[in-house]
Amino acid sequence: MTQPIVRQALYLEVADRLRGMIHARALRNGEWIDELRLAGELGISRTPLREALKVLATEGLVRLEPRRGCFVNELSPQDLEDIFPLMAMLEGRCAFEAARKATDAQLAALAPLHEALAGHAAAGRIDAYYQTNYLIHEAVQALAGNQWLVDMVGNLRKVLSLSRHRSLAWPGRIQESCGEHLAIFEALRARDGERAEALARHHLMRQLEVLRALAADDPQDTPFSDLPVAEEPAHERTRQSRARARRTHA
Repeated sequence: MTQPIVRQALYLEVADRLRGMIHARALRNGEWIDELRLAGELGISRTPLREALKVLATEGLVRLEPRRGCFVNELSPQDLEDIFPLMAMLEGRCAFEAARKATDAQLAALAPLHEALAGHAAAGRIDAYYQTNYLIHEAVQALAGNQWLVDMVGNLRKVLSLSRHRSLAWPGRIQESCGEHLAIFEALRARDGERAEALARHHLMRQLEVLRALAADDPQDTPFSDLPVAEEPAHERTRQSRARARRTHA
């Protein structure tokens, strides 16, 4: 029997719109969110807007301050120093478990993604590379078969999207990153969990090293709008926002 189409709750649609505005820097890091103005611009009441802001607060994209209102979060250099080692540990564990649990067919299905990644890297297509890179990370996490890991990595990735720099803007980084991904893939296919974990950790920590170099190269903190913006795939934003909303309103 055909299942009826269920319309997504309005506040989740608003959350998607706000998330996109934050990623595009239409709402900038540290900015106070004028709820009345924003509700008018979006053509909605303040109720779904406030519910959407609660969703984004659970993701770490905004913070709600008593008697002050809502602000877009911002990451300090120390935040990056604190978060990246955690991401490296968690994604390393994902690679370790994926090497042990994935079937040959599941790993073979990753080959086209890595081929596309190499093509984007060779052509210097940063946005396309980011999208494919995201899909590879998501696929490896799924192959780990550990929902706790997937949730924790997803939470931290949302927060890291606030970073004002992107490591792929560093000259040569896109090719270096691709080489790291191909090495991880080879370790997965060899069923070498320890090597896959070590390579995945190195991949994340190398990204932090490049972000440090970007910050040192630009003491004035170059505005994010001057750097390539690569958003999280829309399907992933919607899927995870629904899951978080269920937990928030449970």
